Amino acid sequence: MNRRITYITGTRADYGLMRRTLAAIHADEALSLDLIATGMHLDPRYGDTAAEVRRSGFAIRGEVPVQMTPETGATMARNIGRMTEAFCALLERDSPDAVLLLGDRGEMLAGAIAATHLNIPVVHIHGGERSGTIDESVRHAISKLSHVHCVATEASRERLIHMGEDAARVHVTGAPGLDGLSERKRSGREDLARAHSLDPEKLIAILIHHPVTQDEEAGAKEIAAILAALRRAQMQVLALMPNSDAGGQAIRDVLIATANEGGVAVTAHLPRDDFLSAFVAFDLLVGNSSSGIIETASFGLPVINVGSRQNLRERNGNVTDIAASDVELDQAIADALAHGRFAPANIYGDGHAGRRIVTVLRDMPSNCTLLFKANSY
Repeated sequence: MNRRITYITGTRADYGLMRRTLAAIHADEALSLDLIATGMHLDPRYGDTAAEVRRSGFAIRGEVPVQMTPETGATMARNIGRMTEAFCALLERDSPDAVLLLGDRGEMLAGAIAATHLNIPVVHIHGGERSGTIDESVRHAISKLSHVHCVATEASRERLIHMGEDAARVHVTGAPGLDGLSERKRSGREDLARAHSLDPEKLIAILIHHPVTQDEEAGAKEIAAILAALRRAQMQVLALMPNSDAGGQAIRDVLIATANEGGVAVTAHLPRDDFLSAFVAFDLLVGNSSSGIIETASFGLPVINVGSRQNLRERNGNVTDIAASDVELDQAIADALAHGRFAPANIYGDGHAGRRIVTVLRDMPSNCTLLFKANSY
């Protein structure tokens, strides 16, 4: 048996999280792997991350460019339609045995819609999680279109079962983004800081803040408040540009303006090894990225999670949740710096998700068995 798996990737984030798992799939004799690249990967404003995907050695069966501007909810919705049509053509041409999807973005929803209507089983990673924003609604929609689930935690498994998914199809694998963290090449604090014109002798915060589609106007105000608080704390900043969701340009404009000031470095993309090295080398992460909720706990990095984007997700002990008020920001930064590193411990897994996901893909039933699904109650 050689089961053909197609993975759809749209951002630096999902590809970085999945790279180890994709390598494990590629190396398994019972499986073959190809990729479809779309979204931010194909836009130079987001770091030309398609080049990183091309260098991976994985077969890229198709690239699907979409309209990235204006960054509005309407653009996001229209792109789901554009991607669904393009994915349908690619999947119809290639007829893979399963489509593999991660998370909650529009490209994953488009992939689930296309594959399901072509009678191709969908395997979904990171389903069953809550966040209370549109991300949660999209995530659950993908789960209901999916036939097999690889979830990060037992609570996520129970939630999918309560949503009517067959318990036999829901597997706790852990989060793939935790795989290989201890084996990766590390850049030291001095090299990483100086690469971004920062002083390694001074405090450095990582800043990753994305827009929330339901409240796209809040993002710029929030990131301006965060930057002001970090300046008051005399911290330098390494900031990553936000994603392409509605409201992203307003956040980007604030970062571009701030990059002219000393002590703030702004980058469109950090290679995965440097991204994780920053969690080891620097002092604090502030913003609303899922990496603050998931990966950072394995390094014990203090995290200040700002606003509603990660609302209701399971937390590790290194995360403090606050609103973007000056008082709360100042206190949270002071508390985090006073506490320092936490003991590494992570409810999202043990770093062996890829191996478990490969087993699920290899051992899952045939198409005809999987395609017939119904609520379990």
